[in-house]
Amino acid sequence: QVRLVESGGGLVQPGGSLRLSCAASQSISSMLGMSWYRQAPGKQRYLVAAISRIGETTYGDLVKGRFTISTDNAENTMYLQMNSLKPEDTAVYSCFAWWDTPTPGNSWGQGTQVTVSS
Repeated sequence: QVRLVESGGGLVQPGGSLRLSCAASQSISSMLGMSWYRQAPGKQRYLVAAISRIGETTYGDLVKGRFTISTDNAENTMYLQMNSLKPEDTAVYSCFAWWDTPTPGNSWGQGTQVTVSS
């Protein structure tokens, strides 16, 4: 199975920024799309952002205008640039990928903790 490994999480003050990375074990050009989810204790999993193979993006309402999703095919890595962070952004952020070649499938990363606190 495709391995996804997140990094870049940590503690940041409100208003600060972090960039999360999701490194894939195979070419991300083979992915139909990739996305970032987050989940805080007691809350449902929330779709933060998604990007398709052709570069189209979508964002959850709570992060629009503050977060940016991108991919670097040469590095087999997806990024989430998070700016103007709020305490409400505190969560475990996980990457997700889906594909249809050679056969349809998907994969989750283990997640990285983001804590926004003063």
